[in-house]
Amino acid sequence: MATETPGADHAAQAVSACVDSYGSAIGMPQLCGEWIGNQVFWLIITLVVIYFILARIALPRIASVLAERQGTISNDIAAAEALKRKAEEAEKAYDKALADARTEAQVIAQKTRDDIKADLAKAIEKADAEIAAKSAESEQAIAEIRASALENVQVVAKDTAAAIVQALGHKPDQARIDAAVDARMKG
Repeated sequence: MATETPGADHAAQAVSACVDSYGSAIGMPQLCGEWIGNQVFWLIITLVVIYFILARIALPRIASVLAERQGTISNDIAAAEALKRKAEEAEKAYDKALADARTEAQVIAQKTRDDIKADLAKAIEKADAEIAAKSAESEQAIAEIRASALENVQVVAKDTAAAIVQALGHKPDQARIDAAVDARMKG
């Protein structure tokens, strides 16, 4: 603990309202009314120095950084818009190519269908011609077989009639047997 000497308060007597006899400030110097003019002067000097430091050094650097940043942003926006236009053009080109491909595919498919139909029509026509030729051949063969069968039937009928007449004890007359069989075969 500090010991206080009697009369210590009286030893340091105030020289002015703000300074005691030892030169020490009484209370807070910022609040001393006698020093306000001096404080305002140094405040103005300090603010002017700070202003010049900011105006000559810091603010130009900040302004250049902001300008560079704004330029970068503007360039990026312009590049983004250019890329967007390119993307839209690419999309339009893709859509056009897709539409052209679809159209071409439809044309190719239609052409293929038409070719297949034409080939099928040719094949059907050829098959019809072959069937007609085979049918004509078959009809001719059937007609020949029928004629041959009729001839054979006539021969067999004449031979059978002659054998029956002979079996009955008569002599067969071939001209009469031929005329009778021919008349019967005609209807």
